[in-house]
Amino acid sequence: MSDPVLTFLAPRVLDLGPTSATPPDYVHWRLTRDRENVAWAVLDKAGVSANTLSEDVLLELDKILDRLEVDRPRGLVIRSGKPAGFIAGADVRQFVGAADPQAIETQMAKAHAIIDRLERLTIPTVAVVHGYALGGGLEIALACHLRIAVEGASFGFPEVQLGLHPGLGGVARFTNLIDPLQAMSFMLTGKTIHTAQAKALGLVDVVVPERHVRSAVAAAARGELRAHEPGFIDRLKEAGPARRLAAARMRQEAEGQAPSAHYPAPYALIDLWEQYGGDDAALKLAEQASFAKLVVSEAAQNLIGVFLLREKLRGLGSAESQIKRVHVVGAGAMGGDIAAWCAWKGLQVTLGDVKAEPIAGAIKRAAELYGKISHGDRLAERDALDRLTPDLKGDGVRHADLVIEAAPEKTDLKKSIYAGLEPQMKPSAILATNTSSIRLEMLSEGLARPERFVGLHFFNPVSRMQLVEVVSHEGLAGDVADAARAFVAGLERLPAPVRSAPGFIVNRALTPYLLEAVAMIEEGIAKETIDQAAEDFGMPVGPIELADQVGLDICLAVADMLKRELDWDMPETPDWLRQKVEAGKLGRKSGEGLYVWRDGKAIKAGGASDPDPDMGDRLVLPMINTCAELLAQGVSDDPDVIDAAMIFGAGFAPFRRGPLHYAKQRGLAQVRERLEALEVKFGRRFRPSDGWSRLEA
Repeated sequence: MSDPVLTFLAPRVLDLGPTSATPPDYVHWRLTRDRENVAWAVLDKAGVSANTLSEDVLLELDKILDRLEVDRPRGLVIRSGKPAGFIAGADVRQFVGAADPQAIETQMAKAHAIIDRLERLTIPTVAVVHGYALGGGLEIALACHLRIAVEGASFGFPEVQLGLHPGLGGVARFTNLIDPLQAMSFMLTGKTIHTAQAKALGLVDVVVPERHVRSAVAAAARGELRAHEPGFIDRLKEAGPARRLAAARMRQEAEGQAPSAHYPAPYALIDLWEQYGGDDAALKLAEQASFAKLVVSEAAQNLIGVFLLREKLRGLGSAESQIKRVHVVGAGAMGGDIAAWCAWKGLQVTLGDVKAEPIAGAIKRAAELYGKISHGDRLAERDALDRLTPDLKGDGVRHADLVIEAAPEKTDLKKSIYAGLEPQMKPSAILATNTSSIRLEMLSEGLARPERFVGLHFFNPVSRMQLVEVVSHEGLAGDVADAARAFVAGLERLPAPVRSAPGFIVNRALTPYLLEAVAMIEEGIAKETIDQAAEDFGMPVGPIELADQVGLDICLAVADMLKRELDWDMPETPDWLRQKVEAGKLGRKSGEGLYVWRDGKAIKAGGASDPDPDMGDRLVLPMINTCAELLAQGVSDDPDVIDAAMIFGAGFAPFRRGPLHYAKQRGLAQVRERLEALEVKFGRRFRPSDGWSRLEA
C-alpha cells in the first residue's frame, strides 16, 4: 500500500494559485483544489495525534461551506490528515461535568445545522476514509453523498459504551442508508464494521487501495460512482408495525447485555427509532433532546470517566517502543497467548517450552485466533504466523529485546528458569515475569541484573483483556519501567503501573470478593443467588461464575499466598473446595467447577431466590476496602490507576467508574459506617482500612 501521507500532500502540490490557498483563520483544516477543480477539505486537528470533533472544528467546517457556496468547485472531498485514521468521534472532554441538558441541546442543535448544511450541498461530496471513522466521524461521512473506503478501514458507533447514542443525525442517516435492523444492531452494541462488511452493507460505496484514491475521487466528481440506495425490503422494516415488533425484541435482547437499570442509552436509542423512524426531521430533533438528557446522566458521566481512564493509561506508555524481538518461556494458555498477541502486533516472537507439544498447541491456538480477528485478511494471518516461531531449544533468547517468563506460579521454578536465561540474554535485554501475584523481590533474588527485571501481568484471555499490570520493584531502572509501559501500549493494551506487593492490584482486591462468595455458599446460600446479588450491583458476572472462569486452582493458589503473605482476616477456604481442585474440577477450562459448563457457558439452576439486602455490600465492600488499603500502602499512589485496573482487569461495574470513585459518589463516611456495621455482624474481615482517611483527605 502506498504511503497515505503522499495522498494527503497531493492536493497541496496541485494548488492552482490564490483560490486554492488555505485561509489563515483555518487552524484545523486545509482547503485546497486539484486540477479537476475538486475541493479537498483535509482535517488535521492541531496539537493532537487523532482527529476529534469539537466546537472549533465544526465552526471551521462551517466557514469552509461558506466559501464553497461562493466558489462552487466541481466537488468536495473530506478526509483526514492524520495517518492513523479519519475522525475518532467527538471530543468527549467537552461533556465532562455537563449538568444542564438545555445547554447541551442548544450546542447539539448548532452542530446539527452544520452537518445538515454539508448534506444539502448540491455539488458531489465524498468522504474518503482510511483507518477508522467512529461516532461523530462516521456521522460526518454519512452526511456526504458518497463514501470511499481505503482498504483496511473500519467504522462504528461506539457511543453506547459512553452511555450515549449518536447525536449528529446519525440515527436517522444510518437507518436510512442500510437495513435499519442491522443499523440499530451496530449502534446498540458499538461493534466495529470492517471494510468488506461495510461494502456489503452499503455503508461505503467503493473500496480502493490508497494509491487509487485520487482516481476514485475523480470518478465521483464526474458522476461515475453510484451511491448506495436502500432496497424495498429495507424500507418496509421502517414501517410502524415492523418498528414496534423489532423494538420490543431489541429491548429484550439489550436487557441481557446492558440492564436498563444501569445503562439507559440503548433503551433511549430504541425509543427514538421506534417512535420517529422514517420521519427524518422529527428523528433528528428528538435525537438532540435525547442525547442531551443522556449526557448529564450519572451513567454517561461515569462511562465518559472510564473512557478518560483508558486514555490516561494509554498515555503512560506513549513513548514509541524499541522492543522488536520477544522470546516467551512457557507455551501454556498464558504464555502461548502472549506470544500470539505479540506476533499479531508485528513483533518477531520465539516461543519456548520444555516439551514440543505445548508449543504446537499454542501455534494452533494462535492460528485459530488470527482467523477470528483478521476479518478475512489471509495475508495478515499468514504474516503473523510467520512472525511466531516455535523454539524448543531457546535459540531466540540470545536475540530477544524482551524475554517474558510465563511459567506456573512457583517461586523456585521461576528462579531456576531465570538462572538459565539471564546468561544468554543481551545486556540490554529486559527480563519480565507474567506472575499474577508473587512479589518481584522474591523472584529477583540471585539475578545478575535485577534492575532489568520487571513484572508484566497479562490477563486471560490476552486477546480480549485490555489491562496489563506493569510491576516495579525498588531496584528497577527507570528506563526499563518506561520501556515496559511503551511495550504494553504498543500491543494496544493498557499499562497500569503498580509496585510489587502480594497480588498487586487486581488479584488482591478480587480475592476477598471471591472468598466472601464462598463463605456465603458455606452458609447455605444458592450460588445463583450470590451471583445475582453481584450482577444487581452491576458486575458483568457474579463471583461464583468468575471464579470458575479464572480457574479454581488459580483462585485457591492466590488466596493461600495472600493469607500467608498478609496475615489477612479472610474466610477459611473450605475442604470441599480444595477437594474439587484436587479432583481436577477447576471451572470452565475443565468443564466443571462450582458450576457445570457446556459450550463455554455455566449451567445455572432457575428460580433462585432474591438476594438479601446485605449481600451486595458483603461482596463488593471488601473489594473496595482492599482498594483503599492498596492506596494507603502505596501499591499505587493514584486512585485513577486503581479504578482503571479494577474496571479493565476485573470487570468492575463500568457505569460506576471504579471502586474508589463509587465510594466517593456513595459517600466515604457512609461506606465506612457500612463496613463497621458488617464487621459487627460478620467479623474483622470487614474492618475499614486506614486508606479511607487518605481518600477523605
